[in-house]
Amino acid sequence: MATVRELQLDTSCPVTRLLVEHVTSKWGVLVLLALDDRTLRWSELKREIDGVSEKMLIQTLQTLEADGLVHREALPVVPPHVEYSLTADGRDAAALLAPLVGWAQQHVRDRSAAAVS
Repeated sequence: MATVRELQLDTSCPVTRLLVEHVTSKWGVLVLLALDDRTLRWSELKREIDGVSEKMLIQTLQTLEADGLVHREALPVVPPHVEYSLTADGRDAAALLAPLVGWAQQHVRDRSAAAVS
């Protein structure tokens, strides 16, 4: 595993910084985790992610697709049917994000329990 210093040097690259920004953005994290191990249509994804606007969901999906993390498949049917899933790199990113989100959820529960005590 790289040291913190090595990671800091690597993130001085503007392309790396941009990718980290996309993956760790508010909606980027939620999209990656929502798509982990499944394929969803746009409307299903919209329902899955509470609070995301149509504009932000579209923008986030386009960004993550351009980064090679999300696969978009438009099926040739009427009405149009579009499905989203994670690429191999997207699955890797989701696997790295899941423990962080799990830690955050546990931290919030622990602090809430401490406040009640």
